[in-house]
Amino acid sequence: MSQSFAVWFVIGLALLTANLPFLSERPFVVLPWMQNEESPAPAWLRWPGSLLFFCALVGVAWLGYWLIGGAILLAGDTASALLFTLRLIGALILAGLVLTYPGWRSRNARVEKSFLVRLIELLVFYGLVGVLGFAFELNLGNVFTQTWQFYAITLCLFVVLGYPGFVLKYLLRRRKHGKAR
Repeated sequence: MSQSFAVWFVIGLALLTANLPFLSERPFVVLPWMQNEESPAPAWLRWPGSLLFFCALVGVAWLGYWLIGGAILLAGDTASALLFTLRLIGALILAGLVLTYPGWRSRNARVEKSFLVRLIELLVFYGLVGVLGFAFELNLGNVFTQTWQFYAITLCLFVVLGYPGFVLKYLLRRRKHGKAR
């Protein structure tokens, strides 16, 4: 794997995942509070369910980090390239399955996500894409320590990548409704 492939893959995945909370009404996280139009459940059941979901998400991120970061990829060897690709696809599918669980859980109700829920989903996607970036960095062999400035800048860049979805969700739809009145 080349460094340029890793960088462009992470940028493309960041662009996709930064817009996903704004473009989809399906929930991607299990939260400890009830969202609009969600089926009611007691609070004592919501908190452990949310904690279990986030623990599963952290476990999947950790597993993906070690699967991708520990893969040996030789330049001319097609078997190692195929194994790396399978590990990458497997990690992405596993993360996708965990993230589709909240939408599957509320499949009978039309859940309306608030702006706060969309921001939480944006932060979750930022963390997952960041873990993938660190796994690529570990695979390439040059791991660097990062300070808070790195995380602040990358979070701002991730939010900027999500701006097209924000515009489509909040700015253009309100403008269309304003013209109809």
